[in-house]
Amino acid sequence: MKHQKLATIEDVAAIAGVSIATVSRALNAPTKVADETRRRVTTAVAQTGYTTNAMARSLRMRRSNMILILAPDVGDPNFSNILVGLETEASKRGYGILIGNTQNDPARETDYLRFISSNQADGLILFTGHLPYGFGSEGGETRLPPTVAVNEPLPNADVPFVGVDNIEGARVATEHLIAQGHRRIAFIGHSTAKAVNVLRERGYRAALAGANITVDPRLILDGDGTTESGRAATEHMFVRDVLPTAFLCVNDATALGVVISLNARKYDLPRQFSVMGFDDISFASFVTPSLTTMKQPRVKIGEKAMDLLLMLLGGEQPPETEILLRSELIVRNSVSRPDRN
Repeated sequence: MKHQKLATIEDVAAIAGVSIATVSRALNAPTKVADETRRRVTTAVAQTGYTTNAMARSLRMRRSNMILILAPDVGDPNFSNILVGLETEASKRGYGILIGNTQNDPARETDYLRFISSNQADGLILFTGHLPYGFGSEGGETRLPPTVAVNEPLPNADVPFVGVDNIEGARVATEHLIAQGHRRIAFIGHSTAKAVNVLRERGYRAALAGANITVDPRLILDGDGTTESGRAATEHMFVRDVLPTAFLCVNDATALGVVISLNARKYDLPRQFSVMGFDDISFASFVTPSLTTMKQPRVKIGEKAMDLLLMLLGGEQPPETEILLRSELIVRNSVSRPDRN
């Protein structure tokens, strides 16, 4: 039986209509090649069967063309759409992705980081809000690969970040409540541990200051971003008998907890209380009343984050290392003017 001749890089170049050097760049540094050229090379690779050769080259160069994504909870409603953007951009550049669901467990993070130390992944996307355990600490043996943080910025770490402008978004949300006539606005989601919560509270405070409204510390309650924390914070306000006319919640899950508590007490929403969320996750339009919120451009966040990471992997210096995208005010039925009765 006659063996088929193995395809060469010359074969790929001829079919793609480019030089051998361009084929090499498309395979080894895809961020340095135009999208259309890269697609022609990828098509030629598939037609000639040169994929195996390209994979062997990646092994020799200790490159895997894989990206490791570490997330504390892959069930987070924000994660799936950001993942779509990450995967779409990675696929266009010839990369695949590995997903590590850490559940905030240091042991799980350590297990997943073996993909980096064993050269099974070239770069790292972090949703965790902190450097991985084993990286960045004094005496740590593992060197941090090209890394981009998404959604949760990493405090005191020189790691590029892509996410929404949380301060501006919360400011716009609070200003919307103020424009409706609210002056006693609660913030549910105070936390010193989560950077997103800190930034959104800062935006809330800035909007109040801009409207010459004094911040009432009794209207700022702790919250960890869960539905239960929103429900518990609302119940705590009734126990103390310190009530706002509107609730600004650190995210939609918290807002759902507030709505559940108020509905259980038979309040007429939004006539008696207005509730504002943040993120615009899938259930926001289905809860009663439908939730007014700030929409994150999640797919675009994923695309921008992967593009930034692949620039770093290609040895390029990105023009900016913090990319903040704007959130969009989505007006539904959970906010109205305060009850005048």
